[in-house]
Amino acid sequence: MSDPIPQLVKPASATPPEILEPISFAVRLVTLGVVIVPLLGLAGAGYLLWGWGFSWVALGLFAGMYLLTAVGITVGFHRLFTHRSFETNVVVEFILAALGSMAVQAPLFKWVAIHRRHHQMSDTPDDPHSPHQHAHSVLGVLRGAWHAHLGWFFQPDPLNWGRYIPDLRKRRAMRVASGLFPVWVGLGLGLPALLGGLLMGSWMGALFGVLWGGLARIFLVHHVTWSINSVCHLWGKRPYPTGHDQSRNNFIFGVLALGEGWHNNHHAFPTSARHGLRWWQIDLSYMLIRTLALFGLAWKVKVPAPHVLASGSEHAEESSGTLAAL
Repeated sequence: MSDPIPQLVKPASATPPEILEPISFAVRLVTLGVVIVPLLGLAGAGYLLWGWGFSWVALGLFAGMYLLTAVGITVGFHRLFTHRSFETNVVVEFILAALGSMAVQAPLFKWVAIHRRHHQMSDTPDDPHSPHQHAHSVLGVLRGAWHAHLGWFFQPDPLNWGRYIPDLRKRRAMRVASGLFPVWVGLGLGLPALLGGLLMGSWMGALFGVLWGGLARIFLVHHVTWSINSVCHLWGKRPYPTGHDQSRNNFIFGVLALGEGWHNNHHAFPTSARHGLRWWQIDLSYMLIRTLALFGLAWKVKVPAPHVLASGSEHAEESSGTLAAL
């Protein structure tokens, strides 16, 4: 984990002035509704099905698998592998890579490469999932939100995305972890099915396990993660100036995405292991990293020094390797 993150130069032409135009409150409200309503629908489905197709066992499998796979994305794919905000041993790395893969968003290598490209080209035409490359009418912003949230998946991948991850590609353990993506996906569906069958003592329990702990959980993890790309570049507060990108802090997704919704903080201090920089900004992923450090399973945890935090610098300072410095 000692190799530096590749530094790529942003093209001078990739900062069109129109991305800084303000977006109306009405448009932001519509964007919020488009994301929140499906989540409410999922909660409503669980309520209506309670006692028939939903139960405490199903809820436990749904919540447990959500937390495990979301941690795989937030702590593993994002803060560890993409930004190297802390270091850990290869066993913890492998576990986090497996859990992140169970979220079924992409193999480790591709996920990291795309996200590094996002930071290098944030909210420019070369950003893989910026919502700001359309007209600033209501329809244009909705088109942009759709692209950032899901539409970008249907666009061709850059042929040279591998150049963003030379540090990971040279490590055999990471090549194996990324290459086993289909296995991790199968395990992410099979494990809740197995647990559901054992806990409920029936094949119907296994079916409920794969439906709620597998498919419904994947739905929620997907849309919460994608909302960081869409909602958190459209709706929220920007306490830190971050140049041309429009990253924003959003309380709702700060909670649902285990701290990832403090997105403006993250873009201001991209290598920081801590995204919730204020006492009231809940960041469960950072709490887990601190817990790992307390047990000697994480070190060189990077957080912004107080004077850097106050100045809004884009470079988080690395602690001495102990949590006493945090």
